[in-house]
Amino acid sequence: MTQFTDFGLAAPLLKALAETGYVTPTPIQAQAVPPAMTGRDLCGIAQTGTGKTAAFALPILHRLASETPTRRAPRRGCRVLVLSPTRELASQIADSFRDYGKFLPFSTTVVFGGVTISRQERALANGIDILVATPGRLLDLIDRRSLSLDSVEYLVLDEADQMLDLGFIHALRRIVTLLPKERQSLFFSATMPKNIASLAAQYLRDPIQVAVTPVATTAERVEQRVVHVSTGAKQALLGTILRDDSIDRVLVFTRTKHGADRVVRGLEKAGIGSAAIHGNKSQPQRERALAAFRAGTCRVLVATDIAARGIDVEGVTHVVNFDLPNVPEAYVHRIGRTARAGADGLAISFCNEEERAYLRDIERLTRQKVPEMAIPEGFVPPSRQEAAEAVAESERDRRQAGPRGQRPGRPQGGRPQNGAGARPQGARPQNHGGRPAECRPRDGGRPAQEGRPARQGQDGRPAHRAEGPKGHGRPQGQPQRRDRAPGGNGQDGRAIGWLERAPR
Repeated sequence: MTQFTDFGLAAPLLKALAETGYVTPTPIQAQAVPPAMTGRDLCGIAQTGTGKTAAFALPILHRLASETPTRRAPRRGCRVLVLSPTRELASQIADSFRDYGKFLPFSTTVVFGGVTISRQERALANGIDILVATPGRLLDLIDRRSLSLDSVEYLVLDEADQMLDLGFIHALRRIVTLLPKERQSLFFSATMPKNIASLAAQYLRDPIQVAVTPVATTAERVEQRVVHVSTGAKQALLGTILRDDSIDRVLVFTRTKHGADRVVRGLEKAGIGSAAIHGNKSQPQRERALAAFRAGTCRVLVATDIAARGIDVEGVTHVVNFDLPNVPEAYVHRIGRTARAGADGLAISFCNEEERAYLRDIERLTRQKVPEMAIPEGFVPPSRQEAAEAVAESERDRRQAGPRGQRPGRPQGGRPQNGAGARPQGARPQNHGGRPAECRPRDGGRPAQEGRPARQGQDGRPAHRAEGPKGHGRPQGQPQRRDRAPGGNGQDGRAIGWLERAPR
């Protein structure tokens, strides 16, 4: 398939593609669209920025137009359900459906948290053909009886690896039980770890797997570099790099929300305009920051991993990993924000002593060594006091984000982690990092008859843990042991140094 006209798509779709300038399909589109048009379940894996949205939107719109052009969704129902982990990505998917289906009579709407739910209820009242949603708000609407999934014909999971991770799996399981068994399911992602792939197999029937690149490979046109630098010198190094006028549009990634705000404050002191986007920002704030970044009035956007899967902005020339992610798959999504649509890009990662283990995990996953980069000219090392203050702030952020070294969404100590540390099943999710709260399951997958969630103690454990049967757990009334997280200024002996020694 060398052109979209070779697919046999409906004429209105071809007309819309011609207006947008789409002529030649990408590899994932060429391999995924034909089997999806026949109604087969499919799992598609491809690098970020390779057109996965069109790979599922085009066959769905074609089947709606060709097989059931006059059918309409029932009141408070939908025919196509697309699940996305973030608000920004959900909005972009909905925009793509509208663009591709502009000459078709199908309605599209998007629902996510952070905005008034009553407006979304009104939009769903008469039924909607294509619904794009984050799991949390979708379940809110179902619980309020404003939405029914009985008439869903197509289910799409975008960024399926994150949707099937432990932070979402309970919500997804509940959603799937409400869907008709006879449906077409399409899963797409840039990474698909083996344990997540086994979960995906539970929701797909005799699927076709399309992998146009090895799993978890990075985009070919992204040049990658790493700088070994101490925590206290990261802010000064970032300011030096961003003073280069050739950097037109840059995304800076931090591991925590407080860290993102701290980077913005540091850039403002250096006279560099920037904006932050993360789960603590309101939806209007996030939309304004993203709009300014897309328009070019703000050339630096500082974000947590919420943006790694939700920002599709043309012209991002650089990605800076201010903090290396503790989940190596997140690195692939981060640097995939640049070098999109055939452009070139540069990804620079700052790595301190404690992040070297994360770097090794990334290199093992991507099967390539990240070359080292020299310190740019004009760099002025921070003073001892500035470096110590930066280390202290980083330690506070790390203690708020969770135990060191634990990966979000992975079992640790018998309990699931979700970016913000442990959370007992059934407890209402907190919004301390990782994914936005509206994207997380509202009830942890708990059946309705189980009643209220267990009360929690100050450390997040259920209060009844200390009140168990005799011989199990901690005796009642005995104080809980609380180990203090390591902290302090420069305890590792490297707080005031500006350049870390590279590993031998």
